[in-house]
Amino acid sequence: METEKQYEYTQANVLSKIEPKKLLKTKKPFLSGFVVYFILIVYFIIIAYPLLWMVMNSFRSSKEILGDSWGFPKEFLIQNYVDAWQSGIAGYFLNSVIVTVATCVLTVLISAMGAYAFSRFQFKGKNILLIFCLGGLMLSPQVSLIPLYKLMQALHIYNTYWAMILPYVAYRIPFTLLLIRAYFLSIPKELEESASLDGCSNLQIFTKIFLPLSKPVLMTATVMTGYFAWNEFMFAIVFVDNDKLRTIPAGLMQFRDALQTNWGVLLAGLTISALPIVILFLFAQKYFIRGMASGSIKG
Repeated sequence: METEKQYEYTQANVLSKIEPKKLLKTKKPFLSGFVVYFILIVYFIIIAYPLLWMVMNSFRSSKEILGDSWGFPKEFLIQNYVDAWQSGIAGYFLNSVIVTVATCVLTVLISAMGAYAFSRFQFKGKNILLIFCLGGLMLSPQVSLIPLYKLMQALHIYNTYWAMILPYVAYRIPFTLLLIRAYFLSIPKELEESASLDGCSNLQIFTKIFLPLSKPVLMTATVMTGYFAWNEFMFAIVFVDNDKLRTIPAGLMQFRDALQTNWGVLLAGLTISALPIVILFLFAQKYFIRGMASGSIKG
């Protein structure tokens, strides 16, 4: 009996000393987690509210928007979207799809091939050439506007799709090359060596091993390139005069009138232009996050 009492007394002493420490340890993660979630929620509201405002006002008339821009629509005007689509958004949307798809395919393909060469082959001047390619990150599109304008005219591609596609590809390759190369460096060389022993050529290793294993980073590069090409405005305005070839960002400028602007239709057009990129990111966010995380491990 005395032994049991001593044991219970000792156990009570130990628990009384340990429990406060446990409480302190459990409170700290809770407080830190609460602060993180609070910051994320505030950040989400700051980012999402302008989009929500645009969507809600796209169902209202110009009179309602100008009278109370923060109000809730009394009647949802679906006709705004119909008017926007029939006023030219359909053609601009198709042009944006053509330019964006071509830009993504060329950028990702060229960058992947370059990343494979820089990560797996040894040749003279490799580091200098890599620095030269990555030097494009320091160039601003605004600085090269006039030289590019003259180059487009000299190549006779001014006022064509290529006048937008080629500059987009050139300005996106440095970043996508750096991102994909970092991912390729993390792929074990044993896979490449075993494929070589089986008789695979370099092209087969690239297409059968590297590309399938690199889906996350390739999807990340595609999303970021598509976001840039879909929303680019300056080149689309300067290098294309034909209204039939304009993309959505440039085409929406036609919706603004010097004397009167139908803001409901304009906001409906902006909502239509933002929808594809939002949907693309929602479907590809798993690969996007994995690609960004894994592509930043090695450099």
